[in-house]
Amino acid sequence: MSQGLFSDLLVIDCASFIAGPAAATVLSDYGARVIKVEPPVIGDAYRNLFRLRGTPDDIDYFWALDSRNKESLALDLRRPEAQAVLQTLVKQADVFITNTPFPARERLGIRAQDLMHLNRRLIYASLSPYGEHGPERDRTGFDATVWWARSGLMDMVRANPQAEHGVSMPGMGDHPTAMAMYGAIVTALYKRQMTGEGSEVSTSLLANGLWANGCQVQAALCGYELMERPPRGARGALNEIYATADGRHFIIASTNPARDWPLLAKAVGHAEWLEDPLFATPEARLMNGPELVRRFDALFAAQPYAHWAQALSDGDVTFGIVGTIYDHFSDGQIEANGLFPEFEGHWLRTVDSPFQIEGESKFQPRMAPGIGEHTRALLAEFGCSAAEIEALAAE
Repeated sequence: MSQGLFSDLLVIDCASFIAGPAAATVLSDYGARVIKVEPPVIGDAYRNLFRLRGTPDDIDYFWALDSRNKESLALDLRRPEAQAVLQTLVKQADVFITNTPFPARERLGIRAQDLMHLNRRLIYASLSPYGEHGPERDRTGFDATVWWARSGLMDMVRANPQAEHGVSMPGMGDHPTAMAMYGAIVTALYKRQMTGEGSEVSTSLLANGLWANGCQVQAALCGYELMERPPRGARGALNEIYATADGRHFIIASTNPARDWPLLAKAVGHAEWLEDPLFATPEARLMNGPELVRRFDALFAAQPYAHWAQALSDGDVTFGIVGTIYDHFSDGQIEANGLFPEFEGHWLRTVDSPFQIEGESKFQPRMAPGIGEHTRALLAEFGCSAAEIEALAAE
């Protein structure tokens, strides 16, 4: 394997589902060797999510995204023989990642105090739903129940207070949480570089949900009473969603109406609105906002999206299409930035991790492993005899 930024790192991914394992995936994109430890036969429970959705294809797209580049080691950590193998790995590892519930960590012997004494340079990365302390420390949770629902995002991201609550998309909070986990790990690696000592680092879905909703949470902490979301037309015409003749939607965003209002009026071919008494002053535009929205509604509905995208771009107006997943396949901006790299030796593409380092190349992604695909090779590499390997396999 060619050298990469993290090619000297050995990472043990002893986590499940998304947030913890995805942090290991980002490390692997820059060359870290990641050994995925999962139960024999059934594997990481994340593998079941694909089957539960009843998808009729044979590519587990969840697993392909979040377990690329990894080697799978199947170990039943309830057995002392498997514990001995894991401890051998830990003694040579740089990072150990887990999101196993705290009571189960104690039963399986994978708490920080169980492992860090084996390797003083180890970074022990702990992910939990609700945090390391408190009365809900041992509760189970997912990004839907904690990052999305508990944080207040689920309540606030609605068209109006009477609208039905929307369910989050798979991984919507897990992937940002994975980046926090990655940041904690890399920070601890920097500390180790200075001190020679490993660290225990942690993050939670709750902490990341509050951070994601931080602007509104901070407002409440400062004593402000948060306003209900205004109905369409009351947000102001410069911060609204519009429909075009071909059924597409786009959003206009403005943080400086004094600058952006003239740009928008000229871009859509109605510079005369700037002198219209209904809209000539900020106060007038605020009072007559619904009327201005109605005019824009009629105007934008008369032409397809491509027409308005060109006009608004030429006019230096900040806007964005309300995209669909399938728009991405022909998106030249995504292609130009290489955001869908191709798996090595395979036609399939995947979603790139969301940052680049100038002068450092990412590895071409490799397909995610099957359950225990590398078990025998890894056991041999880390010192098990042929007889020991056969005994472990038999059990």
